[in-house]
Amino acid sequence: MVNAPSPGRRALLLVNPNARNGSAPLDAIRAALVEGGITPFEPPGEGDCTALIKRHARECDLVILGGGDGTMNAAAPALVETRLPLGILPLGTANDLARSLNLPTDPVAAAQLITTEEARPADLGWVNGHYFFNVASIGFSAELAGDLTAESKKTWGTLGYAIAAIRVLRRVRPFTVILEHDGIREKVTTIQVSVGNGRHYGGGMTVEETARVDDGKLDFYSLEVAHWWRLLALLPALRKGTQGRAADVRAFSTTEIVVRTRRPRQVNTDGELTTVTPAHFKVVPGILRIFAPDPATLPPMIAGVPIPFPFGTKA
Repeated sequence: MVNAPSPGRRALLLVNPNARNGSAPLDAIRAALVEGGITPFEPPGEGDCTALIKRHARECDLVILGGGDGTMNAAAPALVETRLPLGILPLGTANDLARSLNLPTDPVAAAQLITTEEARPADLGWVNGHYFFNVASIGFSAELAGDLTAESKKTWGTLGYAIAAIRVLRRVRPFTVILEHDGIREKVTTIQVSVGNGRHYGGGMTVEETARVDDGKLDFYSLEVAHWWRLLALLPALRKGTQGRAADVRAFSTTEIVVRTRRPRQVNTDGELTTVTPAHFKVVPGILRIFAPDPATLPPMIAGVPIPFPFGTKA
């Protein structure tokens, strides 16, 4: 059910000009917001989005961010502190958070959605004091994040992930980690561990096929493969989120986990290298509100693919 727009709302509108689609039609976006009863406020000049949100929190009813997953990640601390609801204009390369929330890819349609949908509770992942929306990882993906430049993402889009991945694969080596979770301590050899809060990450990968940003849990997996070429065979499963069924992939759900390594290893959160191991992960349930469709109105999914309602039942 679509809700009537609330009149008189004022939104702090911040668009990352360096996002891949940062030159989106802002006039059309502004018009869509105004038509839906939201007055956009754009502070003059440029600045850190965290500082801008904190500075103008008392002047607005919601925050609308235009950018990719990195933009959303950077704003998370200020959104948590101010408790302002978030509207998303997906202007980045992969827009994994927007995909996890089933938001329109068209920024004008995304703006219209903000005016009609409710701000729904969403979880955040947390690691060593850093929040993340989608997934945090150690190993292959972290090395990939280090190789993937902003210029390559803007030039090649999601293809840039594949180009960088081929380079990283040549040098990836297994490493040992100690996992502590749910009263269990185990030692494993892996090329990557991932801890997901949302469903999608990495420009087309899925951390777990049934994961949601509001399910109150983290989805963990570890790629314990003998050879790097095994990743190629796992690629279809990694895209669908079914890799946990493979014999050489360890997968489980939890709410808190500690990952230790022999030497400090970088941790990638939503595409940014933000901390190092030892890494203490936990989920923070319902800490944010994000304007998004009601999950109950969406078609059920099998392996990330919607099933038409005539052949299924609404969740």
